[in-house]
Amino acid sequence: MAEVTQASMDALARRLDEVESYLRIDQKRDLVARLERQVSSADFWSDAEAASKVMSELTQAKDEISQLVLAREQLDDAQAAYDLGRESGEEDVLAEADELIAELEGRLSDLELASWFTGEFDGGDAIITITPGQGGLEAQDWCGMLFRMYQAYCARRGWKVTVNDAPAAEVIGLDRATFTVSGKNAFGMLRGEQGVHRLVRISPTDAKRRRQTTFAGVEVLPVLPDDVQVDIDPADLRIDVYHASGHGGQGVNTTDSAVRITHLPTGTVVTCQNERSQLQNKAFAMNILRSRLFELELAKREAELDELRGPKHQIGFGNQIRSYVLYPYQLVKDLRSGVETGNVDSVLVDGDLDRFVVGYHRWAVGGGHDA
Repeated sequence: MAEVTQASMDALARRLDEVESYLRIDQKRDLVARLERQVSSADFWSDAEAASKVMSELTQAKDEISQLVLAREQLDDAQAAYDLGRESGEEDVLAEADELIAELEGRLSDLELASWFTGEFDGGDAIITITPGQGGLEAQDWCGMLFRMYQAYCARRGWKVTVNDAPAAEVIGLDRATFTVSGKNAFGMLRGEQGVHRLVRISPTDAKRRRQTTFAGVEVLPVLPDDVQVDIDPADLRIDVYHASGHGGQGVNTTDSAVRITHLPTGTVVTCQNERSQLQNKAFAMNILRSRLFELELAKREAELDELRGPKHQIGFGNQIRSYVLYPYQLVKDLRSGVETGNVDSVLVDGDLDRFVVGYHRWAVGGGHDA
């Protein structure tokens, strides 16, 4: 039985109007016209770096306009199918309207997200670090579970994941996990994951099968573009190399290729051991260090909240942003947006995080405090 109604059609039309307003489509069309004039100028490619930025901005603006045009066409098609189905009483025609509405809702969600990502680094890649908190062995296992959850989510999104550092813990799980996510709007999408994640379950390491509460902290940083200057004095760095060991307990190679860099003035420590080459590991570690030092400098200048990853809290009780309860009932709930689901496997195993990611940004735009 088709579920489409005129009320749902009207609601979609209003939502589409709101998205068009968010995106400032008329201004986008003016922007496209201006950028196309720049591209057609004779000396446009004389500065390759500047030209590349213009082309990227032009492509994004054109894409947003075309997506909105497609959304308008889908809404018109859905309305026509609904009107025809209602007049004829044919369920297959109404079912077609249902399908068109489902596609339109997905397109509108993507357009809404695009309108929310206005930060300097929102459109770029992200560096995620997961750190075990309170809970001992349980927290290390939880760190590994979150690592796999985010890998599954990135696969669903079509994003590339590069594991920078994920050493196996001595008994179970991971000591920590640092990885880079590459894809459109990766940092903008994932920055709301920054915070403390709480797990409640029957402990797999407890012979008495008692309920255990466990925590892990997630840090999300932007991958800084090359043109962002971060002054790092080589004399301020201590670089150590050591034998790498991969997540899962497997040796990565037989050489001292893993790299640990300590920034002495701030005490910031970054490690990377995923690559076989010591030079590659050092390069990845330096990129992470640049992002962390950039963040520290922002915090120092603003003297308030760190806009890139929010306030820093102890990884424990009272500070969590999301709870994952496996016992005595099953529920994943975001404590900021209120979004929840009882299908915990879809989240932890399948990486079905979009409802939480989108829910967070919708909450933040609507007046939330962690935006």
